[in-house]
Amino acid sequence: MFETIRNAWKIVDLRKKLIYTVVMIIIFRLGSCIPVPLLDPAAMREIFTGENSIFGFIDIISGGAFQNATIFAMSITPYINSSIIMQLLTVAIPALERLSKQGEDGRKKIAQFTRYGTVVLAMIQAIGLYFMLASYHAVQNPGFLTAIVVIFTFTAGTSFLMWLGEQITEKGVGNGISLIIFAGIVSRFPGMAQSLYAYSKGGSLGLIGVIAIIILIIVAVGLVVTMNEAERRIPVQYAKRMVGRKMYGGQSTHIPIKVASAGVIPIIFAMSIMSFPGTIAGFFGVQAGQSGFWGTFLKIFSSDSIVYAILYFLLIIFFTYFYTAIQFNPIEMSNNMKRNGGFIPGIRPGRPTSDYISKVLSRITLVGAIFLGLIAILPIIINLGVGISNFAIGGTSLLIVVGVALETVKSIESQMLMRHYKGFLE
Repeated sequence: MFETIRNAWKIVDLRKKLIYTVVMIIIFRLGSCIPVPLLDPAAMREIFTGENSIFGFIDIISGGAFQNATIFAMSITPYINSSIIMQLLTVAIPALERLSKQGEDGRKKIAQFTRYGTVVLAMIQAIGLYFMLASYHAVQNPGFLTAIVVIFTFTAGTSFLMWLGEQITEKGVGNGISLIIFAGIVSRFPGMAQSLYAYSKGGSLGLIGVIAIIILIIVAVGLVVTMNEAERRIPVQYAKRMVGRKMYGGQSTHIPIKVASAGVIPIIFAMSIMSFPGTIAGFFGVQAGQSGFWGTFLKIFSSDSIVYAILYFLLIIFFTYFYTAIQFNPIEMSNNMKRNGGFIPGIRPGRPTSDYISKVLSRITLVGAIFLGLIAILPIIINLGVGISNFAIGGTSLLIVVGVALETVKSIESQMLMRHYKGFLE
C-alpha cells in the first residue's frame, strides 16, 4: 500500500489529487472541533458510549464529534441511511429500477434523490436528537429558538459533510464518503492505544494481556483482508456464433461472487434493530438496571450481555441473506447468459442454471454471514472476557477501515495503470 502511494506521488496529477484529499480530510477534522451553540459537551459524553449502540457507532465514525457536541455530531449516517433506502426502493419500485438502468443520467437522478433524502433524514434525526438531549439536560436554555439553532446546525453539518465527500470523489482519490468515515474511525486510534497502555499499567490486564489483544487485532485484520478479497468464481463458456461475416463468442469467463459481498450493511441493519429499544427508552429517561420491567428488560438486552450477542449474531446472518438476495438475482443472471449464448459447463441453460447459481450463492452467503457475525461480536467477547468496555475498534470499525483502505489503494492503482497504459500506440 505504501509503495503504491509513493509511486502515485511521483505523478503530478495524482499528487494533486492526493493533496486535495488530505486537505478535505483536514477540514473535516477541524469541523469536528467546532462546538454546537447552546449544548453542554460534558452532558453529551455521559449519554451513549460503546460501539454496540447506534449513538456509539455515530460517535466512532464521526471521530468523537458526537460526544464533543460539535457541528459534525451526526456525521454522515443520514447519507448512509438514505443510500440504503434508495437501494431498497430501486428494487421495490419499477420506475426507479428503470431509471437506474438508464446509464449516467439515471445514476445522477438517483444521486440527487439520495441528497434530498439525506437532508430530510438529517432534519428528522436532528429533531429527535434535540429532544433526547433536552431530556438529559444537555441543552442550555431549552426553547423554540434554541431548538431551531441546534437542529439547523446539526442538519447543516451533515449536509456539508455530504458535499465534502462528493468533492473528494470528484476531485480527489477514492470514495469521499468512505474516506470521511475512515478518517473518523482512524482518529480514535490514539485514544485506543492510550486506553491499552492504561490497562497494562493499571494491572487489570497486564503486559501479556495487552500483547494478546494486539495479536488478536492483527489476526482479525488479516482475516478481514482475506475474506474481503475472497470470491467464488463460477465458470461461464460462451458458444461461437456468426453475426454477418464476423464470429463472436467462444471465450471462457467467470461470474465472481464475493464471500463478503454485503459489506457492513447487515451489521448496520442489525445494530439499528438491537439499539432501537434502548434508544426509545432513552427518549423517556429510562436507564438499564432501574427498578421495574423496562429497566430489567434493558439490562438483559444491554450491549454487554450474552442475550444481546446471540440476537445480534442471528440478525446479522438474516440481514446478510436479505441484502444478498436484493443484490443478486439468479434468474436474471441465467436469462442474460442464455440470451448471449453463455452457459455453465455441465449445467443446462435456463432453470438448472439459476438453481445452481442460487445454491452456490446460498453457501457462499452463509460463510460470509458467519464471518460478519463473529467480527461484529468481537468487542462483546473482549468485554465479557477481559472487561474492556470502551474498546474503540470493534468489528464494524475494522471492516470499514480495511475495506476503505483496500478500495482506495485499488483506485490509486487503477489511475496509475490508466496513465501508464500506451494502448495501440506501440
